[in-house]
Amino acid sequence: MSTPLQELLVSHVERGTILGAVALLGSADHPPDTVAVGSMAVEGPPMRPDAIMRIQSMTKAITSASALRLVAMGRLGLDDPLVRWLPELADRRVLVSPTAALSDTVPAARPITLRHLLTNTSGYGMILVDSPLRRAMVENGTDAGVGPVMLGSQEWLSRLTDLPLAFQPGEGWRYHHSFAILGILISRVTGRPARDQLRDDLFRPLGMVDTGFRVPVEKVHRLPAAYRQTEMGPTETEPAGGGFHVGDPPFEESHSELVSTAEDYLGFLRMLVHGGVAQTGPARGERMLPIELAAAMVSDQTPAAAKAPDSFFSPTFWDETGWGYGVSVATSGPHRGRYTWLGGQGTTFHVDPDGTIGILLTQREVDDELMGLFSEFQGLPRG
Repeated sequence: MSTPLQELLVSHVERGTILGAVALLGSADHPPDTVAVGSMAVEGPPMRPDAIMRIQSMTKAITSASALRLVAMGRLGLDDPLVRWLPELADRRVLVSPTAALSDTVPAARPITLRHLLTNTSGYGMILVDSPLRRAMVENGTDAGVGPVMLGSQEWLSRLTDLPLAFQPGEGWRYHHSFAILGILISRVTGRPARDQLRDDLFRPLGMVDTGFRVPVEKVHRLPAAYRQTEMGPTETEPAGGGFHVGDPPFEESHSELVSTAEDYLGFLRMLVHGGVAQTGPARGERMLPIELAAAMVSDQTPAAAKAPDSFFSPTFWDETGWGYGVSVATSGPHRGRYTWLGGQGTTFHVDPDGTIGILLTQREVDDELMGLFSEFQGLPRG
């Protein structure tokens, strides 16, 4: 018997919106409705429920939780200056406006903190209009895009910190770069690569056996193709079973993004829904995050003054939305209290106040058409 979830996804495969997808929708406390539709690639095998997907910016919630665990252990403070671990952040200069000449700067009014990274208010981030800073970021390889990182973490951070901040820490909001810095911070504080810290501190305890920075050779058959939609149809940007996440890493990648499965990510979200208590894996029943930090993570933490209309792709982004730690939060409207985010390679999740969890994983690069599917998915009833 088909469900609204299956009918929605099958219809989008048939009309060519997506090649395939894995999705689940249900309660945090019961087995969800799980669907795999379509194919792994153009003329590829059927999509697998256990497909390992490039989750891109859905990584941000995971690295946020990892950092908050370090806060709970007393190894980091939300408002501690980060220069102790990241000396590259010392003596920051700030542009007098985001579009100013690179030489037109003033000293930073305050040091960058963990809170700034978690809320995208560090002064670093995507510049969405043509400007000297954006051109400099493109030229030195630190501009953000959908594709994988092209520089090792140390080289990336060195190049980024050669440039001034776009705004004073805590006084503006720009997407992305703060979370790449966060991955490097985790590696510096713990003294080991973020991949090892995340594996031992989150993934193994929660039973997230298919989540990491790399896809092991014995699992590459579960990695679908990444693609974008063009006038010629779906055009692969990474082949099924291949691409950046396969094989030995070309460099230290603590600033990179993860691969995961719907089932693994469900385990992570169930932990958040239950106030930081693990519901899966060897740590089931154990507290992974203090309840106050788990609650803070999924509530709006961004100062009102930082919510400028030009800070993100849509000038209306902040109308009914806030930003917690690694997730967006609905601050008003019919889904008030929902937290959610997406990944640029066609993935999204949402969690409602009643405990409903939805996860949709495609590998189509996000565009307006795919955002339409995301909106339909997020409007489905739990069933």
